[in-house]
Amino acid sequence: MFAVQLGIAFSRPLFEPLGVSGATFLRLAAAAVILLALTRPRLRGRSRRDLASAGLLGVVSAGMTLCFAGAVDRLPMGTAATIEFLGPLAVALAFARRASHLVWALLAGGGVALLTLFGAEGGGDGGSGGLDPAGLGLAFAAAACYAGYILLTDKVGAAFKGFEGLAVSITVGALVTLPVGIGPALHGLSEADSPWPLLLAVAGVALLLPVIPYALEMSALRQLPQRVFSVLVSLEPAVSALVGLVVLHQVLGVAQLAGIACVVIASVGATLASRR
Repeated sequence: MFAVQLGIAFSRPLFEPLGVSGATFLRLAAAAVILLALTRPRLRGRSRRDLASAGLLGVVSAGMTLCFAGAVDRLPMGTAATIEFLGPLAVALAFARRASHLVWALLAGGGVALLTLFGAEGGGDGGSGGLDPAGLGLAFAAAACYAGYILLTDKVGAAFKGFEGLAVSITVGALVTLPVGIGPALHGLSEADSPWPLLLAVAGVALLLPVIPYALEMSALRQLPQRVFSVLVSLEPAVSALVGLVVLHQVLGVAQLAGIACVVIASVGATLASRR
């Protein structure tokens, strides 16, 4: 969780010279090169189902990465991460079997309402006029992709040994973002006094996100019950708010912090309640 949020925070300075889509494409491309070099995945002999799962994981990973980067460019990190976390929460609620689980959905909805209604109170990036509508839309789109990511990572991790499946999916993700990212990336690199510091920064950020955290998440899902994993990951909105405060100096208001707390509690409650 800290690797993910630090990767996002350190990506933000790259948005200005490279654009959000350019920085995201270069980050995924660098991650793909690193993972392909380390794993050298073998595709021969793989079933179509396994390859399709890895490809779909790459598509949703690209969507999640691109949409969340766009959201963080327009919203405070804690706010964007909390809305994005509605994806895993929706997965937990989907496995709920009792009507009482509606309480957790209502609590999460109340938390998001606090975040959106009270805008950027406390000095976030949105200013006093409230949250950016485009940023909110991108955060909700990232949430939808996050739900798919959770469901597919477990399948890909079981079908491929080591991190071969991750290498394939990140490569697909880089190819998916290429059409929207290659232009801004080349423009930013050509305008820079020296492109090498930018490329080194991209490579460093790519290790923080997605290489290290995605590898750790896939390893964790192989060794922990999905319910336990989901409870632990429920803390991610709070981690995002902390990293946003320390790294980007984004101070959230009381209402926003209460909203984040509601979503974290709802996620833990829904995950525990989904026990069979």
